[in-house]
Amino acid sequence: MDESLQTLTDFAEYLADEAGKVIRPYFRQNFAVSNKENGTPVTDADKKAEEVMRKLIDINYPDHGIFGEEFGEENTDKEYVWVLDPIDGTTSFISGRPTFGILISLLKNKKPIIGVVDQPIIAERWVGADKKTELNYNKIRTRKCNMLEEAVFATTSPDLFQPTEKPMVENIVRHAEITIYGGDCYSYGQLAMGGVDVVVESGLQPYDFMALVPVVENAGGIITDWKGEKLSLYSKGDVIACGDAILHQKLISEYLG
Repeated sequence: MDESLQTLTDFAEYLADEAGKVIRPYFRQNFAVSNKENGTPVTDADKKAEEVMRKLIDINYPDHGIFGEEFGEENTDKEYVWVLDPIDGTTSFISGRPTFGILISLLKNKKPIIGVVDQPIIAERWVGADKKTELNYNKIRTRKCNMLEEAVFATTSPDLFQPTEKPMVENIVRHAEITIYGGDCYSYGQLAMGGVDVVVESGLQPYDFMALVPVVENAGGIITDWKGEKLSLYSKGDVIACGDAILHQKLISEYLG
C-alpha cells in the first residue's frame, strides 16, 4: 500500500477508535432521543461522536473537507473529503441492538478510496482500501452466487421503500432463498465476508453509503445505484450491492428496471 494511503487508512481507523469511545458508554443506557427535521432519530452519542471526528480531522488534515450526517458539509470542493456517519442505524442503537455502525469514508477527487465500517460494541471492523478488504485485519472476500433462488437477501426495512419501489423489492423477497431485515450497514459487512449475497435499499444519503463502496468493491463485490451507475455524492440514494457481478446484472435488468 502506498505510504500516504496507509497513513490515511490508519487515521480513518483512529477516527473509528475515538468515535467508539464516545458511543460505547451510551449503549443500552437511558438517554434522550430527539427527532431531526426529516423525522429520523438522533442522540447525543451521534452528535458527540461526529464532533470528535471532525475535530481530529481539523487538527490533522485542515485542508480536507468534511461531509457529516449531523453537522453537514464543509469544504467539500477539496481534493480530499471525509464522509462521516457517526451511527448508521440509530434506531438499532437506541433499541440496544449491536447492528449499527460507525461509517467513515475518504474521497479523493470525489472517488471513495478508503471505507471503514466499525461496530464498536462487538469489536468488528471492516476496512476497505488498496484492493483489499479486511475484517479485524483478516482478508475477506464475497462469495459467488449468481442465482437469486440460492441467495441471502438483506434490506433494513420494507417500509423504507417508496410505493413504486415496494413491488420490485417484494418480488426479490419472493424469489430469494433467505431474506433478513434490520441490518443497516452491518448487512454490507456480511456481504463483504460472504454471509449475505444481495443488499437492496433506497432513500440513502452519501454518508450512508460512501464508506460501503470500498468495503464491498475491495472484497470482490459490486455496489451501484439501481441503474448500475457508480455511487457518488450526487447519487439519488437507491443502492444495490451484490457479491456476484452476474447476480447484480440480473437484478438490475429483471427486478429493478
